[in-house]
Amino acid sequence: MAYAPFDLTGKVALVTGGNRGIGYGMAEALAASNASVAIWGRKEAANSAAVESLSKLGAGEVKAWTVDVSDEQAVIDATADVVSSLGRIDSCFANAGVGFGAPSFTEMTTEIWRKNMAVNLDGAFWTLRESVKHMTERAKAGDPGGSVVGVASLAGIEGAARNQAYAATKGGLPSMIRGIAAECGRYGIRANSILPGWIATDMTELAQGNDVFTSKVITRVPIRRWGEPEDFGGMAVYLASDASKYHSGTTCIIDGGYAIF
Repeated sequence: MAYAPFDLTGKVALVTGGNRGIGYGMAEALAASNASVAIWGRKEAANSAAVESLSKLGAGEVKAWTVDVSDEQAVIDATADVVSSLGRIDSCFANAGVGFGAPSFTEMTTEIWRKNMAVNLDGAFWTLRESVKHMTERAKAGDPGGSVVGVASLAGIEGAARNQAYAATKGGLPSMIRGIAAECGRYGIRANSILPGWIATDMTELAQGNDVFTSKVITRVPIRRWGEPEDFGGMAVYLASDASKYHSGTTCIIDGGYAIF
């Protein structure tokens, strides 16, 4: 018999950027564990494809919303729509992100800074705030609990040359998460962050085809391969499940051991 706390039957998970990459890997595992899954993404066609494939995996319902998380009102409205449609939000994965760099730090423009900030930090802030607001109100009504997760990056704790704007957003997200954990634990709300390493997604497509990068970087990963979106499924299910009901305020690194080598 499977370990019961990992069964997400009756729980609702929200995954931003859930139609591809790491977000899809998380949504796939959540759906297969019988959660109802709400996907937010900017591309309607990708949303529809994700709903079609994920709906075949478990007993929960899968729905998608076309949402640009850099638009505060869109986040507020979509959160309300998810709650209205699926009844509640038990876990929220603020995963939507962009990565804009520059040839050098001195050539990094304010536009690049703000493009990273708008999605990676502002968007995550609004997403987390609205889900926590819903969870807090539910707790005050006698139904405590919930899990929020910020998907950051190793760039947030390492030196990311030519990507300082991106790194700043990914360094700020775990700090926000720790603050949520400290303040909202009284409502049974847990908050944790995930720091991916080198993962094969659209964002790293150019690096994946670069032999020099592969020889100098990926060979330093102790597990000796690129990470895959599916490598985040287990952590997503754990953090959404009752198995993690006393786990809060941490930063979980998923990088094949790269950060320690």
